[in-house]
Amino acid sequence: MNTQEKMIAAVMGLILVGWFFYSQQQAAKKMAEQKKNAPQELVASTNKVAAVVKPLETLSVPEPVKVVEVVTEAPTTPEETCTVGNEEIELVLSSHGAVIKEVFLKKYNSKPGKADKDNPSVKFDFKQFPGFELNGIAGLAENAAYEIKQGAADGSVTLTSVTKQGLLVERKIELLEDYQVKVSDSFRNNGSSPLSIGTNSVCLGMMVRGHSKNDSVSVDALPTGEKAKVVHWDRYKPTKGFIGGSGGFGCGGSKSAVGMSDLKDIPMLGSQQWVAVKSRFFVSILTSTTTNCGYEATLVRDKSSEKYVLGRLSAKMLFPGQVLSPNSNITREYTMYVGPKKLDLLKKMGNEMDKIMQFGFFKIVCKPLVLILNFFYKLIPNYGIAIILLTILVRIIFWPLTHKSTVSMRRMQELQPQLKALQKLHKENPQKLQKETWAIYKKNKVNPMSSCLPMLIQIPVFIALFTVLRSAVELRYAPFLWIVDLSEPENLFAGMVPLVGSLNILPFLMSGTMALQSYLTPSAGDPQQQKMMMIMMPAMMLFMFYSFPAALSLYWTVSQILAIVQMLLIRRNTNAAKKDDGIDDAEVVSTRQQRRQSARA
Repeated sequence: MNTQEKMIAAVMGLILVGWFFYSQQQAAKKMAEQKKNAPQELVASTNKVAAVVKPLETLSVPEPVKVVEVVTEAPTTPEETCTVGNEEIELVLSSHGAVIKEVFLKKYNSKPGKADKDNPSVKFDFKQFPGFELNGIAGLAENAAYEIKQGAADGSVTLTSVTKQGLLVERKIELLEDYQVKVSDSFRNNGSSPLSIGTNSVCLGMMVRGHSKNDSVSVDALPTGEKAKVVHWDRYKPTKGFIGGSGGFGCGGSKSAVGMSDLKDIPMLGSQQWVAVKSRFFVSILTSTTTNCGYEATLVRDKSSEKYVLGRLSAKMLFPGQVLSPNSNITREYTMYVGPKKLDLLKKMGNEMDKIMQFGFFKIVCKPLVLILNFFYKLIPNYGIAIILLTILVRIIFWPLTHKSTVSMRRMQELQPQLKALQKLHKENPQKLQKETWAIYKKNKVNPMSSCLPMLIQIPVFIALFTVLRSAVELRYAPFLWIVDLSEPENLFAGMVPLVGSLNILPFLMSGTMALQSYLTPSAGDPQQQKMMMIMMPAMMLFMFYSFPAALSLYWTVSQILAIVQMLLIRRNTNAAKKDDGIDDAEVVSTRQQRRQSARA
């Protein structure tokens, strides 16, 4: 193996393997303390970030006011439900708590395949953590009875409840476009004494981790402040220990669940612009017109796993307490997005919500990648074909560069007899050897470093596609030929294949095309080492790619097929040009120094 081939293998291997393990949430650098004391440390660390915000217990009226002592009571009337919806979303509302119990996303199926009675729309079951549930309002139970009034001209639903102390609560719920729900809460004191509304919260609903090893759940939030940045719990040091291992394409570093509680509440103090709970493909985001004082996440682990893996996750936005004088009222408005993690929709809402996609360093490639995939999908509605067209586009863009690189490698191969003669001639003079070698490179317009380019230019697109597959909903359940879901491995004959569990065909096709590409690539090194490379690299890539989403293997396979076609075209054109010039491939053009060396011998 020559220097150039070693460089290709080393750089490509380091980038792919290094980035792969880094994307698995840096399992080797997990926090040493991830036990019972972690929540207390978390609160202490977040207090430093939110030093400008007073603790919750100090947020009260400036003067002492005599308030009515109240008792929370459960509802005595039967529960009523009503349904509101549009072409995108449907909500099931309950009179107990004026909450959202269920959400249906009409454009997304719950399983691969066509929508029918056995494959209904995606359903979010919020019963355990109801959407917009009010908690902490003195005298008002979480499941207090409300009167439902439906049928307004704007399609909204109004729910009202009155406590024994005279607190009138009126909630108006209406649907907006793009999976958004607008809620307005009005609190009025109809009594004769001041009423205390203690520190309270509004729930975002719940996200459930799916059954795929690639699925995940997490929390994102954007604090207030000019220089504030979005906080991702799976990247934020105090919290990633509780999120780590819940996803990451099957290679998360889950810790043991021994000693860990089944449910954990973790507060994050400090005003937030928005708070989101998300799964791999869907998200619930809450914003409010009223300044909040933080949020609290509730993590519920998957009891079926011996490792600490999240099964469900919820969050609630916190609001400071207030005192209502007689005949006074306050109003709060919230907007909640409950829908797919789709880049164009999140970007449209602004306020950095598109960062929920978590594209990170490769966002400069990820965002155009999503746009191009969706453009091709509009032309031909199949994401498998869209990936193929994307691969062709990438190859066309870099065709001149790869062409020049391939031609350069072929010239390097032809120059080997001259270079070997120089090595014998100047074997005791390294400086002279290097100078003469580079003189030959310059004369023949050859750059030995260019042999790395064909592989390296694919790395950013590959990593970007890998990143997009973590969160973009476009490829969810996207079929192609025998593949039912491009965002997952093929999983043919699941449970029937020894050792690996299921059969994935594309990784084998990818390894085969990689071996063929290596065979056709001009090489100036040892033939035996080249043969070894033809075996080792495809084998390593087969091992790495076998459990990757099928879309990645499809992209890499098509890219290599196009590279093989390009090499064959270059070889044919080169051979044709030599025949026209009367040059035999076996002929070696000697330099003056080589002829002298031969004469001396």
